[in-house]
Amino acid sequence: MTAPVRITSFGYLHEAAPAAHLTFDLRHHFRDPHVSPELRHMTAHDREVRQAVIGTPGIPALVEAISDAVVAYRRGPAGGQAVDVAVGCAGGRHRAAVVAEAIRTALADEDVAAAVMHRDLDKPVVQR
Repeated sequence: MTAPVRITSFGYLHEAAPAAHLTFDLRHHFRDPHVSPELRHMTAHDREVRQAVIGTPGIPALVEAISDAVVAYRRGPAGGQAVDVAVGCAGGRHRAAVVAEAIRTALADEDVAAAVMHRDLDKPVVQR
């Protein structure tokens, strides 16, 4: 049996990043849907948020690169071990959660099963 791939989305404004082999910080390089009043109280469960995040320049390439990195880790000499990926943004409700789900989909296209856990998705909107 192959060890699992676990992807955790989280918000840096709630608590520290979880331990992971690969950690990605989306806060500074990708536009935050939180700044749009119509998206602020939505989450990655909402189509409009998913479209806004996936439509952000650079995000599709990042998702593909992360998927490729996970596949490479699994093919390495210690490939039988679990791979933990952490994807963070400010609050964990928009960018990180959408990207985590997109990574799972990209990995499925490579026949790699992954579990996603959204640590902060259901927490209240961070007031900043």
